[in-house]
Amino acid sequence: MRLGTLSFGMAGACPVMAIKDKSMTDEQLLQFARAAAAKAYAPYSGFRVGCAIESVDGEVVTGANMENACYRLGICAEQSALTAAQHAFGLDKVARIVVVGGGDATVCTPCGGCRQAILEAAQLSGREVEILCGSGYGSATERHSIDRLIPFGFGPANLGGQS
Repeated sequence: MRLGTLSFGMAGACPVMAIKDKSMTDEQLLQFARAAAAKAYAPYSGFRVGCAIESVDGEVVTGANMENACYRLGICAEQSALTAAQHAFGLDKVARIVVVGGGDATVCTPCGGCRQAILEAAQLSGREVEILCGSGYGSATERHSIDRLIPFGFGPANLGGQS
């Protein structure tokens, strides 16, 4: 696989990797997510989470969690990466999402708020978004669909405007 050049979106904060070959493997996406987790700012919990999002055109963006002393002001890795995805190629082009986190063999899945944000992207795209969840050290993975993680979810399709 040939990778494109690394560029930066969002004022240099979120790396965007242009991919020439759309057949990125799960392991390659997991590596992007693990690299993002290594850059997380998690001084309070020590629980680093990274997320990689691949577009239908093969572009990849990443994000990491960022904690704050005022805990409710922290940002999840998925929200960070979804923001980068919107800026790089649009939420309607999200194809796959990879989430990894923690420091053991426990698989890290998106929290409820992130599931809602992923559902939004899935409904905007009109496709089932695949979510690959992994442990921080790479010893375990699970594959999910957003419909499985948030059954009966409420999103743009329910508002009659977009789906």
